[in-house]
Amino acid sequence: MDVYYELSQLTQRAKNDKKLREELLETRNGQDPVKSFCNKCAELGYEHITVYELMTAGEEFCAAMLRSVNGGGVEAPDDWDDFYGMFFEELERMK
Repeated sequence: MDVYYELSQLTQRAKNDKKLREELLETRNGQDPVKSFCNKCAELGYEHITVYELMTAGEEFCAAMLRSVNGGGVEAPDDWDDFYGMFFEELERMK
């Protein structure tokens, strides 16, 4: 498993569990929201959702998308590399 898979699994789990969804959303109110989120994920058994993995996953995904155009000069859309932000946008839509 990797961070992409675990985020997908956590999204599905939160979709069906309002209490979990609220707990995850609450992590954004801490002094270090990303770390709070990752700690909650570890508590839930998602070992690949770490601060490092979240940040590098976005970078790797974006780089792979840009490489796929064979140097066609395409620029990445804003926030493609923000898996943390996209996760919470999805949770907000579930409310």
